[in-house]
Amino acid sequence: MTDAEIPRFTGDALPYAGGDPYADHRTADFPFTDLVDLADRRLGAGVIAANDEFFAERENLLKPEPAVFDPEHFGHKGKIMDGWETRRRRGVSAAEPHPTPDDHDWALVRLGAPGVIRGIVLDTAHFRGNYPQAVSVEGASLPGSPSPEDLLAPDVKWTVLVPRTPVGGHAANGFAVDAEQRFTHLRINQHPDGGIARLRVYGEVAPDPAWLAALGTFDLAALENGGQVEDASDRFYSPATNTIQPGRSRKMDDGWETRRRRDRGNDWIRYRLAAQSEIRAVEIDTAYLKGNSAGWASLSVRDGEDGDWSQILPRTRLQPDTNHRFVLDGPVRATDVRIDIFPDGGISRLRLYGSLTEAGAGALAARHRELGG
Repeated sequence: MTDAEIPRFTGDALPYAGGDPYADHRTADFPFTDLVDLADRRLGAGVIAANDEFFAERENLLKPEPAVFDPEHFGHKGKIMDGWETRRRRGVSAAEPHPTPDDHDWALVRLGAPGVIRGIVLDTAHFRGNYPQAVSVEGASLPGSPSPEDLLAPDVKWTVLVPRTPVGGHAANGFAVDAEQRFTHLRINQHPDGGIARLRVYGEVAPDPAWLAALGTFDLAALENGGQVEDASDRFYSPATNTIQPGRSRKMDDGWETRRRRDRGNDWIRYRLAAQSEIRAVEIDTAYLKGNSAGWASLSVRDGEDGDWSQILPRTRLQPDTNHRFVLDGPVRATDVRIDIFPDGGISRLRLYGSLTEAGAGALAARHRELGG
């Protein structure tokens, strides 16, 4: 689906009528939301600056949970909203009371993981009469940890990812992005002012090969290092991508849990590693999964899409709420990994420790150059 084919939720939303505040929220099934959210706080994303946040703080943009609405929640500045909201812009005089066409508010966002962006969602949930008339989004790629002043310097190259486009209130406004480049930061613009509840930036992680080379041994499946979930048998309770998020799981829904099977099959996840690698050690964690952890697990690998699958960890008993560690007999070369759990249930994290092969490192470096890194 191209950007032109994505539904547009322009126009006003109805005033809040009571009851479920999401009952009339407008959205669609966007084609890119199964990808990684590069602006996930768990990956290290942050809103590092904004020109105005009078009514509601910029940091709300990246909260992982949906925006909440309390119709009776007011503060000394006015209605308290769960999003980023700026004050109303005004013109320069009584003769010219309206903002100019170029007037706008902005926020600078550091992506949690640099990557190629495939789609952006700017959700104006609960902003019914106070959402922006239009939005635009630009992307930039800078090394290191640039400050807001560095990003706002005149020599920084910004690429338009979403041109100035009208949006709707109380709606998830989605935009497909067609820019085969690696980005580290975004500039979110709202024209001329208003509020946005949540920002989601979907794409593919593009790690820095020099950093991975310096690490030597690292988690080859981790999202932040370029690993990804290719497919899974079941995502009923929680997404399979949770299993390769940073850190240990902090609660039950921060892992992967399947529905209860009533047949004789089993559940599984298939992963693509950062590049061709040699795996030397494995962790399978069932943290916070107690009465619903997987009973057993096995691990298989293949080297290349045409390679045969071979088992490197036989079906092994798992304990609830436990981190299981396995040292392999020797390095195992792979590009893809599959974990099978028996018969159902869940795991919280999978860690695959090792290093890139010479061919894998070369392919990653070549891709980095192609993306402008």
